[in-house]
Amino acid sequence: MCSGDQFEVLERHTQWGLDLLDRYVKFVKERTEVEQAYAKQLRSLVKKYLPKRPAKDDPESKFSQQQSFVQILQEVNDFAGQRELVAENLSVRVCLELTKYSQEMKQERKMHFQEGRRAQQQLENGFKQLENSKRKFERDCREAEKAAQTAERLDQDINATKADVEKAKQQAHLRSHMAEESKNEYAAQLQRFNRDQAHFYFSQMPQIFDKLQDMDERRATRLGAGYGLLSEAELEVVPIIAKCLEGMKVAANAVDPKNDSQVLIELHKSGFARPGDVEFEDFSQPMNRAPSDSSLGTPSEGRPELRGPGRIRTKRWPFGKKNKTVVTEDFSHLPPEQQRKRLQQQLEERSRELQKEVDQREALKKMKDVYEKTPQMGDPASLEPQIAETLSNIERLKLDVQKYEAWLAEAESRVLSNRGDSLSRHARPPDPPASAPPDSSSNSGSQDTKESSEEPPSEESQDTPIYTEFDEDFEEEPTSPIGHCVAIYHFEGSSEGTISMAEGEDLSLMEEDKGDGWTRVRRKEGGEGYVPTSYLRVTLN
Repeated sequence: MCSGDQFEVLERHTQWGLDLLDRYVKFVKERTEVEQAYAKQLRSLVKKYLPKRPAKDDPESKFSQQQSFVQILQEVNDFAGQRELVAENLSVRVCLELTKYSQEMKQERKMHFQEGRRAQQQLENGFKQLENSKRKFERDCREAEKAAQTAERLDQDINATKADVEKAKQQAHLRSHMAEESKNEYAAQLQRFNRDQAHFYFSQMPQIFDKLQDMDERRATRLGAGYGLLSEAELEVVPIIAKCLEGMKVAANAVDPKNDSQVLIELHKSGFARPGDVEFEDFSQPMNRAPSDSSLGTPSEGRPELRGPGRIRTKRWPFGKKNKTVVTEDFSHLPPEQQRKRLQQQLEERSRELQKEVDQREALKKMKDVYEKTPQMGDPASLEPQIAETLSNIERLKLDVQKYEAWLAEAESRVLSNRGDSLSRHARPPDPPASAPPDSSSNSGSQDTKESSEEPPSEESQDTPIYTEFDEDFEEEPTSPIGHCVAIYHFEGSSEGTISMAEGEDLSLMEEDKGDGWTRVRRKEGGEGYVPTSYLRVTLN
């Protein structure tokens, strides 16, 4: 493109290119706004569903399902952060830089077209001057010819005076001279215009067109690079987003239903002793009934108890109506096991606070010693109020620790007492699984007969074996463990058929609790026997 008639074409094309650059910048800007709004909505969603309470105060945080959900929320929050990073990179690398580049291109384009218009204006001015000199030359030629004709006519006219003829000849000569000068001026102007025109079309405009072409190509190259930045901004965050997705997958696989069931048991284990059998109350006639050691209504002195409408009935805790709970400082309103856990938690918190106060007191003492040795660093007396306050807190926390230790000891004794009551109600566990379970329909009649004729246990019977059929059961072929368990408390297996275990000991689960409160286990160093189910934390294979 080197002809002047294409100047307007270039002007339209370069303007279109700059408009396209601005449109792309506007598109990316709106894209960043979409990304920012998306990230903001994701963060708001995560905040809405995150637990409001700290993990240490939220029992639900102990379940793997809740932990996985929280982890997924955190991964979504990290994903939102990556979307914000994409928006930030696009805003800086594309919107900001291309907007600045567009302004530079507009200034450069304006400069080039101003230069082209000046060259066009100069050429047009030269052409106007040429036309003016041409018209002047033409006019002077006509005037000279007219003056020459007038002089010739007067010269031939016999009536004309010599002075008129001489004057006409002088006028003709003057007009001829003026026409010659106009001719020379027109020729010079024409030569000058042709030179300027050649310079305009063969030098000035091609140079301007080359500059515009270079400018437009640089703009197109920069715009193409801007297109690439759109994908590069996404590719940069792909590894982190992949980690977020992998984290969600790991969280999904971390859900452990059996562990959650065990956590639920540990959280809400009451520690209450299991109730004994409900006695039959015959309201048809007053009658005496031999007390049973498994009965809740057995009098403590062994005397028969009157069965009648006037007897006070004992409420059974699983079905009793719950009264309005009054929260007490020692948590006595909670079941024994829950009370023990809460007291243990409070004791640990008070102990941590006490240690913190002790450390602070030691730090204040050291600072006071430094102030005493180096007075310019500070006044030792200014630390006395803080030291006094710390000592007061230490005394208060020591009293709290002693108080909670006493309550915890009492709660633990209650838990052990309840477990002892539970064991005493099952002085003779049911037969091993080789025989039918104790609650099967085939043995219900015989059990009712035994229950009605059973005598209260004597002192001698307390030392009888808890399980007389254990030996027969152990003589069978050894079976594979069906799970494993951990001893929560120490148990001394003093009766025949039982086995001793230490607190925290790992055991193999050989047989589940059949409903009698006893579980059969095997120790790692050998030996099998029955231990109280409430003393174990069981995990099945």
